[in-house]
Amino acid sequence: MSADFSSIKSLADVTPELMNKLSEGTFTDLIGLKFTELSGDKVAAEWVVTPQLFQPAGIVNGGVYCTVIETLASVAGGAWLGDRGTVVGVNNNTDFLRAVREGKLTGVASPIHRGRSQQLWQVVITDEQERTVARGQVRLQNLGT
Repeated sequence: MSADFSSIKSLADVTPELMNKLSEGTFTDLIGLKFTELSGDKVAAEWVVTPQLFQPAGIVNGGVYCTVIETLASVAGGAWLGDRGTVVGVNNNTDFLRAVREGKLTGVASPIHRGRSQQLWQVVITDEQERTVARGQVRLQNLGT
């Protein structure tokens, strides 16, 4: 059973541990994503590659990367916006740079632009050797309360 997101009025004070708890039973929990850092300036998470995340060629499915990129950018944007409102993704552009078959991957979201009505976040996903395997950017629309 997943935690109730409706009890959270703002992501500004949510810790990585609480975000992991809130994610129980969600799609990001299904892929094994675990938050390790969370603020309005940076969000980081990691997950272990398993065969359940593969596409038929035996490498991580690009949709996993899109999910992680969208999730980290949205959580970071929501944390930055705080109690001024919520965010929704309006564009996700993801580049797949290196095939992955095993190991632990790490994603880090950092802001490119944070404005009154929109935000733009970049997310870089790296492998255990710190090689970039995917990168993307997500445009978020800020919605008032």
